[in-house]
Amino acid sequence: MQPVCGQIRRVNARAAAAALVSLCRRAGKAVRRDWQLYVLLFPAFALVFIFSYLPMYGIQIAFRDFKAAFGITGSQWVGLKNFTDFFESFYSTRLLLNTLLLNVYGLLWSFPFPIVMAILLNQINRNRFKRFTQTAIYAPHFLSPVVLVGMLFLLLSPSSGLVNNLVKVFGGQAHDYMMDVTWFRTLFIGSGIWQSAGWNTILYIAALTAIDPGLYEAATMDGATKTQKIRYIDIPHLVPIIVMLLILNSGAMMVSNTDKALLMRTAGNIPKSDIIGVYVYMMGLGSGQFSYVAAINLLVNVINFILIISVNWIARRLNNTSLF
Repeated sequence: MQPVCGQIRRVNARAAAAALVSLCRRAGKAVRRDWQLYVLLFPAFALVFIFSYLPMYGIQIAFRDFKAAFGITGSQWVGLKNFTDFFESFYSTRLLLNTLLLNVYGLLWSFPFPIVMAILLNQINRNRFKRFTQTAIYAPHFLSPVVLVGMLFLLLSPSSGLVNNLVKVFGGQAHDYMMDVTWFRTLFIGSGIWQSAGWNTILYIAALTAIDPGLYEAATMDGATKTQKIRYIDIPHLVPIIVMLLILNSGAMMVSNTDKALLMRTAGNIPKSDIIGVYVYMMGLGSGQFSYVAAINLLVNVINFILIISVNWIARRLNNTSLF
């Protein structure tokens, strides 16, 4: 039996070697034939390799008690201690729950808005008005988080804010929304929709403009209404890109806009504004616990990886549409 198994292994090894040689030859021919294209691709590959793959060497910081004086490899190996310290900390449950809920609510409320806006824009026949509308809804995307949060503080100021002045006009009482813990997620998600919904319509509008006009003409001849055209022509053509963007967004469920959350953070809304990004910032740059925050970031990336793989698998099974 052993000689037979050894012979099978030798045959498999020779087959693998032959396949590798054949692959190298084909690759060499492709490079010689289209070397100009590979020269154009080289900067992109180099950029990804240098800034995405080489830094992965530093992942081991999460498993060490990193000391800058000793370097990465010279620091003491502590295994999973940094991970257990996070899960045993008082704030771990609140941080994970706040981050997850903020992103889940954000996905539920903000994801449909660009789809609806793109469909409505596609129904506008006046090109000048359509271009003006697109420019108006794209503009907020270019505001920095500092400007956006500054606008929120000005508009919602309990003494001189426009919102509270309108509330007073109608007989209500002024309220400090930025200090109210129950308003943090609403303001965070609502301002995010206002800032990014218009910009996110670009992909959907591109998909709608690629639809054959003959489909609309045939639907018109059959007596279809605008609602029916949207239902049977627009939405089916948007489904593939909707699924792809949903998969990508699902892979960021544990990542939030840290800059914005940090700027919106006040003494009153800390129980809801305490998210992983803010905690990592405070513990990393504030306390210098680099190994601890590296472990938290690695944990977040693993969770996001599992989510994107799972959602992609479900989408492929349900709709035969997937990212990979």
